[in-house]
Amino acid sequence: MAFLDEVIEAHGGSRRSTFERIEADIATTGGLFPLKGLATDPTVRRMTAWLHKERASVTPFGAPDQRTSFTPDRVAIEKLDGSVVAESRDFAGMFSGHGLGTPWGPLHRAHFNGYAMWTYLNTPFLLGMDGVTVIEREPWKAEDEEWRVLRAWLPGTMVSHSRYQDFYFGPDLMQRRHDYQVDVAGGMLAAQLTSDYIEADGIRLPARRRA
Repeated sequence: MAFLDEVIEAHGGSRRSTFERIEADIATTGGLFPLKGLATDPTVRRMTAWLHKERASVTPFGAPDQRTSFTPDRVAIEKLDGSVVAESRDFAGMFSGHGLGTPWGPLHRAHFNGYAMWTYLNTPFLLGMDGVTVIEREPWKAEDEEWRVLRAWLPGTMVSHSRYQDFYFGPDLMQRRHDYQVDVAGGMLAAQLTSDYIEADGIRLPARRRA
């Protein structure tokens, strides 16, 4: 799709192919984690997302000497030396019967952080990955712009919020919005606005997300 190619290139697609992973200092707050019985704070944490396979980690996590390790078939909390504190390979069992208010434990949070931040730090590039199907929908009329909308169906091998998601792009080809449902939280519908773009080593990413 020509438009998708233009979007990927505008975000630094040519430069991205030369790197293995991206690292970002991230602070997260908001209402989801309190609904799950988890505290939020403005502490800045280091998020690492690999660029050519689904893998992510956040440091620190739960303790100064701990981190997470996320892949599509395993989530773990580890010590910095690699020793395992807790892990699971049964994602379906972890979230079976969960609704929006179902409490989460540390592994639930590690799983959500892993796939969510991998998705965000790899957008829009993941739309061009093997197994992803993309179509263009009707444009969205924002207050002072018209945004073009790409709907993506993600393969079952890719863990994310939901199987299909919508991505909105402004006239400058930068992402403006991201719609999805949070399957692990009872299918909650979410619309996330993205802004405050930064550029690092030729890759452009939004520094602010408001869901």
